[in-house]
Amino acid sequence: MEERIYLDHAAAMPIHPEVARFAGQFLDGFTGNPSTIYREGLAAQEAVAIAREKVAGLVGASAPASIIFTSGATESNNIAVRGTALRNAKKGKRVVASAIEHISVLNPAKDLQKSGFSLTLAPVDRYGTVDLDALGAAVTPETVVASVHYANNEIGTVQPIREAAEIVHDRGGLLHVDATDAAGRIPIDVERDGIDLLTLSGNQLGGPNGVGALYIRTGVRVQPVLVGGGQERGLRPGTENVVGIACMGEAARLAGEEMPEESRRLRAIRDRLIAGITAIEEARLTGHPTERLAHHASFRFARIEGESIQLAMDMFGIAVATGSACTSRTLEASHVLLAIGLAHDEAHGSMVATLGRENSEGEVPRIVRAVGETVKRLRAITPL
Repeated sequence: MEERIYLDHAAAMPIHPEVARFAGQFLDGFTGNPSTIYREGLAAQEAVAIAREKVAGLVGASAPASIIFTSGATESNNIAVRGTALRNAKKGKRVVASAIEHISVLNPAKDLQKSGFSLTLAPVDRYGTVDLDALGAAVTPETVVASVHYANNEIGTVQPIREAAEIVHDRGGLLHVDATDAAGRIPIDVERDGIDLLTLSGNQLGGPNGVGALYIRTGVRVQPVLVGGGQERGLRPGTENVVGIACMGEAARLAGEEMPEESRRLRAIRDRLIAGITAIEEARLTGHPTERLAHHASFRFARIEGESIQLAMDMFGIAVATGSACTSRTLEASHVLLAIGLAHDEAHGSMVATLGRENSEGEVPRIVRAVGETVKRLRAITPL
């Protein structure tokens, strides 16, 4: 039996083997609450502090204290959007987001409308690149925070973040960037790029699930969305997940160290995969052809459903995605694909392949062959 091929690293990444080994020291007799001052507590404090430095180093933050740890990207996005808007409501009650933000950005932004905020979605072009002129028109002096994905998880397009930051700052706003899928894949420098708030996920760096981080530029005022103790500068109360945080820090260190070579390797696999799959009749690449993440390949197929592709590929022993894992259960057309101009029926026929450490070029022929056979069989039985 052939080994399974896993191509859904945007949904969940395997823990890096070195991170798994690193975790051992915290799983065998390690104890201590970082809020205490005896020996065990001080050891826990040190583990969190070291992790904070590692994560800050990955994203170019000169002040480790600008990193707060959370339970994951969804919580980080909620703190960034809701917390920043509510804390700075005296400035204005306008929020702006690109039309292809993750739902953990869009839903908190929509929820703010219940508190009297307005929400404007900045459109994107057919490749998923945010329209900078439209962003400039949307951001007004009353805009508190604007959110632009660093790179979209469904189509892989990398955004012009530095230019977006200049536009938002010229109008007195703050820029939040969800870098969940970009961090550890492409170089990020929050200070060079003018980013005020940046979301990270531990798992997308090769660490465990259930831990994330939020960079908050010094001087940016944010209101907690949970209340409790004073942990993480009072912005994320509750006893710190020391094991998860320490492992996220190590994953961040390894991601930064391995990024240049791993991105080069994955880009070569991605390009072969794109060439093979787009040769299939009525198969089209979605997202930007060049300004995209090195590990990301996404497609649409005429006259078939993405869920059917996913199930059929699973029978071939290959795991692929159809849009975001956070929205796939709804069976609705992807808001990302609709935003780039696809019709509803086109948006339903999507497949996303995201590569990782265990993938190799030798897998490409098998993947392409499986996609070709899947598409041919599904088209033969489709009522579309």
